[in-house]
Amino acid sequence: MKLWALNDYGRANLRQRSAPIPEPGPGEVLVKVAAVSLNHRDIMMVADGMGAPLSFPFSPGSDMAGSVAALGEGAARFSVGDRVISTFMPGWIDGRTAGNARTPSYRALGGELPGVLAEYLVVPDGWLVRAPQSLDDGEASTLPVAGLTAWFALIERGTLRAGETVLVQGTGGVALFGIQIARMHGATVIVTSGSSEKLDRAKALGATYVINRHTEDWVEAVYHHTRDHGADHILELIGGANLGRSIAAVAVAGRISVIGLLEGLELSGPAVPLLLKSPVIQGVAVGHRRALEDFVLAIDRNGLKPVIQRRYGFDALPEALAAFDCGPFGKIVVEIA
Repeated sequence: MKLWALNDYGRANLRQRSAPIPEPGPGEVLVKVAAVSLNHRDIMMVADGMGAPLSFPFSPGSDMAGSVAALGEGAARFSVGDRVISTFMPGWIDGRTAGNARTPSYRALGGELPGVLAEYLVVPDGWLVRAPQSLDDGEASTLPVAGLTAWFALIERGTLRAGETVLVQGTGGVALFGIQIARMHGATVIVTSGSSEKLDRAKALGATYVINRHTEDWVEAVYHHTRDHGADHILELIGGANLGRSIAAVAVAGRISVIGLLEGLELSGPAVPLLLKSPVIQGVAVGHRRALEDFVLAIDRNGLKPVIQRRYGFDALPEALAAFDCGPFGKIVVEIA
């Protein structure tokens, strides 16, 4: 089989290799990979490992869709031929994550655990979820990180209700899923971006109001669109000092989901409105397997279709990674023939 692996940090060190097709052991399944969806995290892992020491050769990638090709002894959750998708943090089935206050767990595919950019994978059967019947493999591969992150923030932890207002910052993968999930639940959606073209596309996707953050004071625009109520839910996808702006825009007793860290790893914001509004500020590190299973059911029942910017062949992985440099509107997917 073919796979992609790094022999050192940097895109120039990413090479396609050959390896024997692995065999599943007890409780494991062999998956024939059909599609891999790329995330910004994959770009960072290739660049520098995100500060974590990697063991080389290292295969990146965490989002996969494929089909079960063989079963190891005792693997009972799936049958040969079943279409499946990966889970980002495989040991997190439900409830709280593993770890403790000193060392919270972050065992994820394409990081501490091996990545998915290969024609075949062997994984424990508990690491997989059935794919939606209504999506093709490329579409299904976009769910485990970007899709589940938005679902976990708004539905699993946010208990979003019809009539509430959701503020989505930017037009990346999580943001676009946020628009679709919020509209599916009857929410009003406000989107901010610095690109007028992307705002037009967000409007066509279902956004109720759009705000160009380069030409408008987006907090004041949120006040205007909500008649000073503020946003009930905010997908905080910028991080850094932008958290302070989100605190200004959030409704009294609203919720801010901190997801992105584009403006740095240190968050900051004003104390007085935080105390007076008493919002929930929650960190969202994707989500657990049970929530992904719920999301899959919702997709099949409601017809949600992920936004894909472009699909690339397996041999064109370098070009697919380079597509992130242009700020795509929608997911980048690598398909394996």
